[in-house]
Amino acid sequence: MSTAPTPHGVHEPAVLLRGLTKSYRDLTVLRGVDLDVARGSIVALLGSNGAGKTTVIKILSTLLRADGGTARVNGFDVATQGAEVRGSISLTGQFAAVDEILTGRENLVLMARLRHVTDPGVVADDLLRRFSLAEAGTRRVATYSGGMRRRLDLAMSLVGDPPVIFLDEPTTGLDPQARIEVWRAVSELARGGTTVLLTTQHLDEAEQLADRIAILHEGRITVNGTLAELRRLLPPAEVEYVEKQPTLEDVFLAVVGADASGHAHRDDPGTRTSDDLTTPGERP
Repeated sequence: MSTAPTPHGVHEPAVLLRGLTKSYRDLTVLRGVDLDVARGSIVALLGSNGAGKTTVIKILSTLLRADGGTARVNGFDVATQGAEVRGSISLTGQFAAVDEILTGRENLVLMARLRHVTDPGVVADDLLRRFSLAEAGTRRVATYSGGMRRRLDLAMSLVGDPPVIFLDEPTTGLDPQARIEVWRAVSELARGGTTVLLTTQHLDEAEQLADRIAILHEGRITVNGTLAELRRLLPPAEVEYVEKQPTLEDVFLAVVGADASGHAHRDDPGTRTSDDLTTPGERP
């Protein structure tokens, strides 16, 4: 199946957000989110619980309407071209959405038929090979490990070759080995040219996978850049005369105004918050 066209050309970002706002009654979740996701890249959206990461994904997937601002996916407007957006994306939530009664191959064939893909069996076999599930393809999913289920879930998201995939905290509840398996699968998506927008609370996950990292805090993207750019926002620490570069965790905690225990220190003059930081584009 061919992917959806890009009416404004390949130079437009795969995902574009400008001034996105969303409130739930008296609770304002998004206060003007701006974000670009380049085609074929992996962008990690970092944020604490309740920061609005899932709200952003739901709006981009046409599952939720924004109160204001602009959201475009693959050149299509989310508010006015919902069908075209849905034809351009795949969404993987926090838990694997696979049928445990069916085999891995049967799950993929079913998805291919639902997407009206030619030769569903051929597509299923190809995806099983790509995600190292060929030997398990004839087994019922109920016998799969957590990592195998997640890899199957990601394989199903590629049926029909969607150009953009949204992954909402894809390693929730997985053990370390399963998380590594999923990381490899996500990297495989990007190597194939798929654009990935990933939400996560795991800083190591963002470090491992993302080309760019955006931190969502208090309803806005407070910093956005490569890992190297984000590290330059904080000065290196010296430990026994050895220069120590700041980690992504250091940057994240400085942005959200918390220490390692998660306690906020916004009034502490010794703590640097997002107001003290400049974005990569604002550095002299």
